[in-house]
Amino acid sequence: MTPASAAPLLAVSGLETHFPFRRGLLRRTVGAVRAVDGVSFQIAKGRTLGLVGESGCGKTTVGRSILRLVEPTAGSVTFAGHDVRATPPSALRPLRRQMQIVFQDPYGSLNPRMTVRALLEEGLIIHRLGDAPARLRRMTTALERTGMPAAALSRYPHEFSGGQRQRIAIARALVLEPEFLVLDEPISALDVSIQAQVVNLLAELRRDLGLTYLFISHDLSVVEYLADDVAVMYLGRFVERAAAAELYAAPLHPYTHALFSAVPSVDADRRRGRIVLPGDVPSPAHPPRGCRFHPRCPLAEAVCREVDPPATEAEGRLVHCHVAARELAQGGPAAAATRISAALATGTSAGPDRDA
Repeated sequence: MTPASAAPLLAVSGLETHFPFRRGLLRRTVGAVRAVDGVSFQIAKGRTLGLVGESGCGKTTVGRSILRLVEPTAGSVTFAGHDVRATPPSALRPLRRQMQIVFQDPYGSLNPRMTVRALLEEGLIIHRLGDAPARLRRMTTALERTGMPAAALSRYPHEFSGGQRQRIAIARALVLEPEFLVLDEPISALDVSIQAQVVNLLAELRRDLGLTYLFISHDLSVVEYLADDVAVMYLGRFVERAAAAELYAAPLHPYTHALFSAVPSVDADRRRGRIVLPGDVPSPAHPPRGCRFHPRCPLAEAVCREVDPPATEAEGRLVHCHVAARELAQGGPAAAATRISAALATGTSAGPDRDA
């Protein structure tokens, strides 16, 4: 969570991004895929928010909507005091220099027909940053910060390994000297032996340059290492948000418990009983009524099928769950998490309205 003493660099409120779909001869709009359906969060300068969840839950769309690479349907995005959604496209350029993205696939995000110099210099030319010698200095510095030699400028992306390509992609973002980076699963396409190197590089860059990250990943172990705060997303919405250490120690939402139970661990004290969720993730075009997780939740009650759970806050923790809200009313997050974990282990709930 954003510390109370720190003003947020990025503030997102009620963000929605829906993709309409059409049918029939006249291609009339008959519905919409609710990829992001009302998420709110803040990130203070110099901090990292980890965004986790299953594939297709809307994580990537959140990152792209913040940068307006896709246009949000509703909500507000404020960066460094500027209303990003209200900014006309012609005035977005200065903001986009400060907000950059590193994509998931370094093989697809770098144009194979351009040299590394052309890839890095393109943004500098667009933003009119310096003459040719000044641009060369900035590109060389960006490459060195990512552990790449200046000689790479004259080569093409296909001449590098996957890890080196991702370092070049990071250098392309850094060359504009941004304040905020969206990291969209930046290590998932890399070999396991290379992933740790890139994660350590990202941690060093944040420390040395004072960067702020939105780190999108399905790798919970990496998120725990890199993130200060973590938001768990399911079917277009956040279900839980907390400081990373607190969330990993005592998850509250049943979906968060299920996610963490799938993480292998050699530490017996941290190993969790496996929770296998029934069924598949519902369609974001037709989300369930009430709590969106209730069709797969082992603890679902009658109220879960009818009422969308409001946000419940306790000791800086935020959770959207009727069961968790009731347990929090009886004690703190740690005790509530223990009771929910025990209920999940037996598949029962202490709630009075639990369906038989």
